Amino acid sequence: MSDLTIWAVILVTGMGTFLLRFSFLGALGRRSMPPMVLRLLRFTPVAVLPALSAPLVVWPAATDGQTDPARLTAAIVTVAVGILTRNVLAAILAGAATLALMVYWV
Repeated sequence: MSDLTIWAVILVTGMGTFLLRFSFLGALGRRSMPPMVLRLLRFTPVAVLPALSAPLVVWPAATDGQTDPARLTAAIVTVAVGILTRNVLAAILAGAATLALMVYWV
């Protein structure tokens, strides 16, 4: 691909992302949302983050799609620390440390 094509794709994708977000936030920005919608929006990160990370744990590209004990262990530790401490940063750090140790050890 040429440089012009790559930049065109980046710009069009950026504008599309902006317009999708603005269509929701800009249209409803000054209005109050119904309580049910606000309640449901609180669950968005909880639904999106596992959906993004689960394929990387179960079918990692680093191992050509083979399940890896190091990544599974790190995911389990991350979830356990997150549940026990209710601290996102502690869960992330514990998972990263576990992954680093498991990759080094295995």
